[in-house]
Amino acid sequence: MTTNTRYKNRPVKAEDGEEKEYVGFATLPNQVHRKSVKKGFDFTLMVAGESGLGKSTLVNSLFLTDLHKDRKLLNAEERIHQTVEITKHTVDIEEKGVKLKLTIVDTPGFGDAVNNTECWKPITDYIDQQFEQYFRDESGLNRKNIQDNRVHCCLYFIPPFGHGLRPVDVEFMKALQDKVNVVPLISKADCLTPTEIRKMKDRVREEIEKFGIKVYQFPDCDSDEDEEFKQQDRELKESTPFAVIGSNTVVEARGQRVRGRLYPWGIVEVENQSHCDFVKLRNMLIRTHMHDLKDITCDVHYENYRGVSAKCTNVNVVTDMYCF
Repeated sequence: MTTNTRYKNRPVKAEDGEEKEYVGFATLPNQVHRKSVKKGFDFTLMVAGESGLGKSTLVNSLFLTDLHKDRKLLNAEERIHQTVEITKHTVDIEEKGVKLKLTIVDTPGFGDAVNNTECWKPITDYIDQQFEQYFRDESGLNRKNIQDNRVHCCLYFIPPFGHGLRPVDVEFMKALQDKVNVVPLISKADCLTPTEIRKMKDRVREEIEKFGIKVYQFPDCDSDEDEEFKQQDRELKESTPFAVIGSNTVVEARGQRVRGRLYPWGIVEVENQSHCDFVKLRNMLIRTHMHDLKDITCDVHYENYRGVSAKCTNVNVVTDMYCF
C-alpha cells in the first residue's frame, strides 16, 4: 500500500448522488462547542446608579438568583458619609449542561452624596485595575489558567424622575465610554405612563447624541441571518434605552403565576413586553449579545488599555537606559 492510497480521503455520497471526498474539518464547530461547554463561560456585569433604583432586584430577576442575601441597607444619615465602594458577587449558574461563572460588580454609594464630584473615579479605577491584572497575567509565564475579571458590560440606571439625563449621568457615561460597554437603562419604568416612557427614551437618545456619549452599539446583522433574528435585532435597537422593571415576587395574573408588582390599580408583569423592556434586555444581555459584549471588551477596550500600557512601559525602559 502506497502512502497516497493509505491516506486517501474516503469518498462520501453528496446530495446529488455524486461521490466527493470528505476531509472532516466540517466537525470543527462541534469540537469547539464541546471544548467550550466543558470549560464553561464567564461574564462580568457591573451595575451603577444611585440607591433605590432597583439595581439588585433587576439583577436577581435577570439571573433568577439572590445575590444580596446579607445586604445591609443604610439610613439617610449613613448615606451622607458613605463613599463609593466596589463589591463583587460571584455565582456559578448551570443551565442545560452549560456552566456560567457570573460576577456582579455593584457600586453602592454612587450618586448618593451631597457633592458627587468625580464620584465615578473609584469605578474607573476598578475597571483599569482589572485590565492591569489581566495584562500582567497575560505577560506572565503561566498563561493557561488566566482568570478573566474584566468588566464586560455596565448597566447604568437612569432615574425615571426628571426630564432626561442629569449632569452626573452625562459625566459618568463619558468617563466610562472608552473602558467598558455602557448600556443605559430607564429604571422603575412602572412610575411612568407609556407616553412618558416614549418621551423619556427620545429625550435620553437626543442627549446621548448631543453630548457625544458612546454607548454600546448593536452590531449589524449578517445578510445570511433569518428574518426572525433580524426582526428581533431591529426591535432591540428601537427599544434603547431599555425601560425596565424588576421583581422577585410571584403574583396571580389572568389565572397564571407570574413575576410582577401588585398595585391597587392592577399588576405590572416583569416579563410582559407591553409593560416594560425587561425581556428585551435579558435577550440582549444573555441570549444574543453576551459574546459580542465580551469580544468588544477584549478587542477594543482592553486593546486600547494594552496599547497605552505597552507604550508607557517602553518609555520607562528607555528612560532607565539613559539614566545609566
